[in-house]
Amino acid sequence: MTAAVSHRHRAQGSPYVSTTNACKLCTPLGACLAFRGVEGAVPFLHGSQGCATYMRRYIISHFREPMDIASSSLGEKHAIYGGGPNLKQGLKNVVDKYQPQLIGVATTCLTETIGDDVPRMVREFVQECQAGGEMAPLPRIVTVSSPSYRGTHMEGFHGAVRALVEQLAQAAPPSAAVNLLPGLVSPADIRYLKEILRDFGLTGIILPDISETLDGPQEMTYRRIPAGGTPLTDIAAMSGSRATLEFGATLSGQDTAGRLLAQRFGVRLFQMGLPLGLRETDRFFGLLETLSGRENPRPHALERGRLLDALVDGHKYVFGKRAVVYGEEDLVVGLTAFLAEIGVRPVLCASGGESGHLEAAMARVCGDLLPELPVVWGGVDFYDIAQEAQGLAPDLLIGHSKGYHLARAWGIPLIRVGFPIHDRFGGQRLLHLGYRGAQQLLDRIINALLAQKQADSPVGYGYL
Repeated sequence: MTAAVSHRHRAQGSPYVSTTNACKLCTPLGACLAFRGVEGAVPFLHGSQGCATYMRRYIISHFREPMDIASSSLGEKHAIYGGGPNLKQGLKNVVDKYQPQLIGVATTCLTETIGDDVPRMVREFVQECQAGGEMAPLPRIVTVSSPSYRGTHMEGFHGAVRALVEQLAQAAPPSAAVNLLPGLVSPADIRYLKEILRDFGLTGIILPDISETLDGPQEMTYRRIPAGGTPLTDIAAMSGSRATLEFGATLSGQDTAGRLLAQRFGVRLFQMGLPLGLRETDRFFGLLETLSGRENPRPHALERGRLLDALVDGHKYVFGKRAVVYGEEDLVVGLTAFLAEIGVRPVLCASGGESGHLEAAMARVCGDLLPELPVVWGGVDFYDIAQEAQGLAPDLLIGHSKGYHLARAWGIPLIRVGFPIHDRFGGQRLLHLGYRGAQQLLDRIINALLAQKQADSPVGYGYL
């Protein structure tokens, strides 16, 4: 799934340069997920047909929704002669068959390696169509460089979001809207964020918005492009918003969409970690109180109170338990902070991401919650995680489905969060964020530990 090669020393100290069961996904997959969150958009991969086919399968098995990804379908000869003609023909086919508002073109390893200048090819395509009077009006076409040998699916995701803002945002009059760049969270999380903004009386522009495009209702007729997504007019107007909220503890200092809006249009930028757990959610809600001039709405204040009550009730079940956390860097940071809040001791926090900011973000977000920081390791695969976890005696794993083989081998529960979740149903409806998400995650962790205790007991306690 990823062509990335890790150059590092393994836990046992011997040089090793291959990746064994990667703890990440490929860069253009993340770009396709971001483009899917735009209204009327079709993701398009400039590369081989196999890339699009495999990514479609991977995404569908998590979200349980149709996922069309167009492809320029390059073959062996195009590695020599270039993929320009295939790209242009593919774009024409998408326009003819889908009539999209936007085509999001992401590159792959092959086209980056042979050096195809995709922005130039797209400009030529537009000029040729205009000169010939064909396919008027053309959809907007946004391009992003996303070779899988550079970065992970999260770099592809954030790169696509930045490309959308860079190529679509225009000078707009000031408005009271608030831009929200949530990162790769679930459709349920996006719906919850919309609810929170509404309750604070704020108009939000969420990019991308996958709340319907990757978790839509059953309809009588099939839509080639699902309803929902961030409208193009809203993306164009993001330059006039009063502020941008960008989730991502490891994004500080990076060239993100939020930073671009701040530098090019002067939109105030507030970067923060995922509002996962009590303290980070308090920070998020505190900022919303400042922006809206309102106190925390009563329904959310009640949810916070119920979460505090549950933390007290459940403390005896989780205190001192040891956890291994893995997945996307920002999710790992948020989960670790939450575990520290509830009394669980994270002993290993690992990610396939290689931003270089994971350890610093971990120390900043939860350094004061733990007597000592856990082992924090970026750029790892599941072979590394298994080797490092030997001797740490974890009581539970928290991460996506790809860690199940470790949980099975160690005889401990796996709490499935994030993306991808392939071996359970409803991954797209898992809530992670806010007081509500923390409550649900706490319940799942405690119940998994109780189920393990019951299963391991020769008595089989019925009252725990």
